[in-house]
Amino acid sequence: MSKQIKMRQLTTIEELYEMQRVEEAVWHVPPTPIHQTYTALNHGGILIGAYDKAQMVGFLYSFAGFDGEHPYLCSHMLGIHPEYRKAGLGLKMKYKQAEIAQNLGYAMITWTFDPLESLNAYLNLHKIGAVGVQYKENHYGKLGGKLNHGLPTDRIQVEWRFAEQRLDMPIELDEANILLHADRDGNPVVAQLFYDQSSLVNDYWLVGIPTNFQSIKQADVSLAMTWRLQTREVFQKLFAEGFKARDVIRKQTENICFYYFTK
Repeated sequence: MSKQIKMRQLTTIEELYEMQRVEEAVWHVPPTPIHQTYTALNHGGILIGAYDKAQMVGFLYSFAGFDGEHPYLCSHMLGIHPEYRKAGLGLKMKYKQAEIAQNLGYAMITWTFDPLESLNAYLNLHKIGAVGVQYKENHYGKLGGKLNHGLPTDRIQVEWRFAEQRLDMPIELDEANILLHADRDGNPVVAQLFYDQSSLVNDYWLVGIPTNFQSIKQADVSLAMTWRLQTREVFQKLFAEGFKARDVIRKQTENICFYYFTK
């Protein structure tokens, strides 16, 4: 990735057309209408472009939200051109977003992501320090594009209170705390203790997901569906009992990684 990449807020309609071109290159679906992004831009939204010299290679689209008591920023899309991925640009764009959000008076940014996409989970929870607070079953219904085709669009909602200091704690992969793992053939296996306990009493829990879920989807969509449904059951119970997703343990050499849940 070029060292000349710069980030800046988008402020003009012309820049939003550039953003559309990146969006199409990333997801291969019709882009977000200009009238929508331009309206968000002028009403508390934050739109950021990442540029390699004069070419936009990434964007971040967020708009204002309100829960009845507090305003917040809803981060809806982060897209990076395929040639510029895996170089830390996404993390840098999120930090830039937080910097601008704080200057505008926001205290929290929220967004959703697919809980079975380990790279996104690791970025959101481990690197950024956001916290998973809610599970949303089939949140968007049917979506087009290669990433979402063929499966329910389950999502985890995260909240990032970027001004608060994060406390990092060592995590042990204790088998007594693992609620879901994988067998030798890559099938999800829910631990018997998940069914034996009427309520989950441990201080923390671990939930395994595949390191490369897209490869599973391409090779065996029925196995991908099994992962979706099995993890959904475990995630929903954890969130219902007040647990939050606070970190992800990920090792490059292994085919499974683990969510870390505490209250």
